[in-house]
Amino acid sequence: MTPIDYTPSDALLVVDMQNDFCEGGALAVAGGSALVPAINTEIATAHATGALIVASRDWHPVDHASFEHRGGPWPVHCVQDTPGAAFHPELELPDDTIRVSKATAFDADAYSAFDGTGLAGYLRDRGIDRVIVCGLALDVCVKATALDACREGFAVRLLEALSAAVNSEALTEVRGELQSAGIEVRP
Repeated sequence: MTPIDYTPSDALLVVDMQNDFCEGGALAVAGGSALVPAINTEIATAHATGALIVASRDWHPVDHASFEHRGGPWPVHCVQDTPGAAFHPELELPDDTIRVSKATAFDADAYSAFDGTGLAGYLRDRGIDRVIVCGLALDVCVKATALDACREGFAVRLLEALSAAVNSEALTEVRGELQSAGIEVRP
């Protein structure tokens, strides 16, 4: 992967690199943990140039609407203040990382880091023009986050090599959807 020329008007948005989405977690994505070293390298590169580092996380209440026992599609995962909701222990987030919690309401799910969080306005206030996205899961929260960043008027680049999908068979369709929206997908 060709290195990105980060600037202070960029934000690297690391999506949901949490224990429950990595191997051994309640909703594990195959290959999730293996992404951490390369994501750490990307974080260090971006941070060294003054780019903003943002890390989103699912932060569900105990009885969240997305859980199967409430009629949702997912097993219980990323419950607030549990080990499963914590960022992967080897993820190296700088102290000044902006942490964005999503899907915090009992009665509504949120896949995108922009959904109900105020992130778009915060990024605009900070002079961010471009959002570089990676993380978990490519076909769910990464996709939703990239599409919302694009809808909010940011230039968006998706780092596919630093992302993994729940359903790898959906990657061609997801890639096409993102590219059709004007998102640059980097292998």
